[in-house]
Amino acid sequence: MVTQKQRHLWAFFAALACVMWGISGLFAKALFNISPEITPMWLSQIRMVTSGIILLIASGIVGHKPFGSMKDKHDAWVIIAYGIFGLLPVQLFYFIVVQKANASIATILQFIGPFFVMAYLAITHKQVMRSIDLIAAIVAFIGVVLLATHGNFNSFALSPEVLFWGLLAAVGVATNTLIPINVLKHVSSLVVTGWGLLSAGICLMIVHPQMPKVPNKPEVWLYVGAVILIGTIIPFQLMTNSLRFIKASTASLLDAFEPFSATVGSVLIFGLVMKPMDWIGSILVVLSAMALNISPKKKKTNKEHK
Repeated sequence: MVTQKQRHLWAFFAALACVMWGISGLFAKALFNISPEITPMWLSQIRMVTSGIILLIASGIVGHKPFGSMKDKHDAWVIIAYGIFGLLPVQLFYFIVVQKANASIATILQFIGPFFVMAYLAITHKQVMRSIDLIAAIVAFIGVVLLATHGNFNSFALSPEVLFWGLLAAVGVATNTLIPINVLKHVSSLVVTGWGLLSAGICLMIVHPQMPKVPNKPEVWLYVGAVILIGTIIPFQLMTNSLRFIKASTASLLDAFEPFSATVGSVLIFGLVMKPMDWIGSILVVLSAMALNISPKKKKTNKEHK
């Protein structure tokens, strides 16, 4: 039986995980500012391979048998697909937007991901879209337009390139959510995430094997360690474990802490100037995504009252 105290505690941990994801974008931005040799490709490779290995070792220590889980060919292919088509875009494309714009814009554009999930379910599962879903989609679109133009519709404040990679990152959020659903029902999240990260990292190394000459400075490895630890290993486990105590809808609402922390951090640390229309656009995107989790309360039957 889950107590109210446990729910509150794990809701706090879920919010903390989202804040950590937002902060990790700031460390990534700091890395990109150090040297042009530090690229989103290199950071994604290092982050995913290192995090994947650490998570798989951890899963072995707690007895989740990471190699045994890959003996089932179907599960293995789904986990690899999850890594390449889910984790890879949600991390690589996110870092590209961070490099070309900032962590705030990257996280806000990623927040459109749930709408791609909604569209996929509507098309493939004939899931009926509610009025609130349609309204939320329109509001999110308005929010993105305000972000892209600063409210001046004669010009774009964001480059088409940033919007392109940002929307691809949002698609990654959708595939990252949809692909592993069935496998996670019988395979440990540590194992699924570990193999997914490792397979995505190896894929990137095959596609782009050339390693840049990264400056051997203490701050570089400190920031890389922060991206791996604060942006991957700790928050993934906090969020996964919190879902045992809080509802998935509650966790989704707490996702709003990610763009909030990234935006506040970008303003305070990197001097990002947010115009009023930018704040309005950001709030519209976040609120519209949160609205997707609103569901009407079921009326209790006479049997339920007894």
